[in-house]
Amino acid sequence: MSDKKPVQRIVIAGGGTAGWMMASAIARTMGQTVDLTLVESEQIGTIGVGESTIPPLVNFNRILGIPEPEFMRATQATFKLGILFDNWKHDGDSYFHSFGLSGKDHWSAGFQHFWLNARERGHEQPYADYCLELVAAMQGKFAHLPEERMNYAYHVDATLYGRYLRKLAEADGCKRVEGKIARVELNDENGDIAALHLDGDRRIEGDMFVDCTGFRGLLIDGALHAGFEDWSHWLPNDSAIAVQAKHVGLPQPYTQAIAHDAGWQWRIPLQHRMGAGIVYTSGYLSRDEAYDRLMRSVGEPLIEPFDIKFKGGVRRRQWYRNCVAVGLSGGFVEPLEATTVHLIQRAVLRFIRLMPNGRVSERDAQEFNDQQRLDIEQIRDFVVLHYKATNRRDSPFWRHVANMPVPDSLQQKIELFRETGRVFRKYEELFAENSWVQVMMGQGIEPQSYHPIADKLRDDEVERLFQTIRDNIAQTVATLPEHHAYVARYCGAEAPKAA
Repeated sequence: MSDKKPVQRIVIAGGGTAGWMMASAIARTMGQTVDLTLVESEQIGTIGVGESTIPPLVNFNRILGIPEPEFMRATQATFKLGILFDNWKHDGDSYFHSFGLSGKDHWSAGFQHFWLNARERGHEQPYADYCLELVAAMQGKFAHLPEERMNYAYHVDATLYGRYLRKLAEADGCKRVEGKIARVELNDENGDIAALHLDGDRRIEGDMFVDCTGFRGLLIDGALHAGFEDWSHWLPNDSAIAVQAKHVGLPQPYTQAIAHDAGWQWRIPLQHRMGAGIVYTSGYLSRDEAYDRLMRSVGEPLIEPFDIKFKGGVRRRQWYRNCVAVGLSGGFVEPLEATTVHLIQRAVLRFIRLMPNGRVSERDAQEFNDQQRLDIEQIRDFVVLHYKATNRRDSPFWRHVANMPVPDSLQQKIELFRETGRVFRKYEELFAENSWVQVMMGQGIEPQSYHPIADKLRDDEVERLFQTIRDNIAQTVATLPEHHAYVARYCGAEAPKAA
């Protein structure tokens, strides 16, 4: 009699971006050591947003061995160097949050300290002039540079990305089952999930279950009642309307986030179309008013706009018993900084690292929950910052967010920067020092001092250093091709044309 341990059965409930990211990563990493099944229904639509991403997705695709040109052709992707924020400090103002570094740091202090010191000496060049990615984005330029000197992410069609990953997962052994989940069966002895019952009296057993059923959380909440922590007192937006529209110009290498009097709008340029939407607080803007604003701003729609209702917050336990919640079922922070896909990615890779070898370890589950919780709290703070650090008081919504309390962790970060110009990255935090600096200064937080090491440089040394940085950036950007032309050449596709 063989004493070989039976293959672990993993069942993923739900497809979409979350489900197929999980399926493709498990199938490619674990191979035949697991029996992997994904259940989804074509009758249930996916949210289909999250089309703006951040740089870690580049590494996720590399882990899966995905050729970048092939991926970009399949998903109609363009490159992204950051986000242009309009009307956030005050109506009519703009700033850019880039993926790159600004200037040149010293080990003791970030570049912002030297820039603040130089400004006291009469230096007039804006902080934005010292970031390669930012300057390239504003000129509509892009190319891969030697030694990966250009930090970038993608704009992707989320539906096409899910389909692309499905092909990879199925080729690596994942079985897809079409059907709607009618009931979740629990084990009478220990309370774990035993099986999913589908329409047509079908039953799918598993050892581990992954909940990718979106906001509904059919497994983690509907069956296991893991609990939800509501963050709407910090994240008041609760509604969105999304649409796909024709391009009104050439696709630029950045996302736009345009604040309005009750929230904000997004514009995401793909190769073949633009993704657009409006995010708002239903207590300050009606659905009809939001719809009208969106349709006036997007040009010609390609589909009927669809509504999304949401609540900012997190499951109290994203891994509970033998179920792991990934994507919207685990928690949600509105898509202002394009972190939705990133949180999926972190959960996927973290689960694979902590995958049980038989019985679920409560220590593994606790570690997963602690790390996921820290990730989403740090992202929450960064998103809340955009609402708290503003001079806008021109509508009830902006007066509300200006006066709302913020998490203590964010308050400390804001006040530390305001008093000293310092920012510290903690515990593998997603957003690095320069991201915080760009957003805080972009939205009007002015540091009252800087690190004393900045006084060490003479005036001529400061001028020479700063001029060298600007010259290097200008020379590099001058050699870059137009973004839309580079995308077409790189992907082997027809170049997008302005409408």
